[in-house]
Amino acid sequence: MAIRIIRKKEDPALRQRCSEVKEITPQIITILEDMAETMYHNDGVGLAANQVGIPKQLVVIDILDQGLLELINPKIVEAEGKEAEAEGCLSFPGIVGEVVRANKVTVEALNREGKKIRVQGSGLFARALQHEIDHLEGKVFIDKVVSFLEPSD
Repeated sequence: MAIRIIRKKEDPALRQRCSEVKEITPQIITILEDMAETMYHNDGVGLAANQVGIPKQLVVIDILDQGLLELINPKIVEAEGKEAEAEGCLSFPGIVGEVVRANKVTVEALNREGKKIRVQGSGLFARALQHEIDHLEGKVFIDKVVSFLEPSD
């Protein structure tokens, strides 16, 4: 495993739409493992592949007691409710903003074995799922900020 460089702010990789993973190869597994190591090294809760310069639909998330979640080709299939909460991003260090997102989401994806999985999340977990899936579409959280906040230590 390796820690990869996180792309920052105006890096064009962050605006690139990611392509679907057609086959889960050993290289894809290595990328997922590197992404997880990179996320943990930078004290993040989620990371999308284009944040490390790889335009593939790959996401890793680890929220509280959920454990590491690896998602390949994730899609939001259901969303309900709305809530505004503070968000930050490893690609935008030091920037925190209030973003309105669905309170509950259901996501379908593949796991590393290629099996279809369905994940439901609410609160912070739902927010992380939406945030990372936005990255795969070339969207970044600052596009959705309704008000910027002072970061807390």
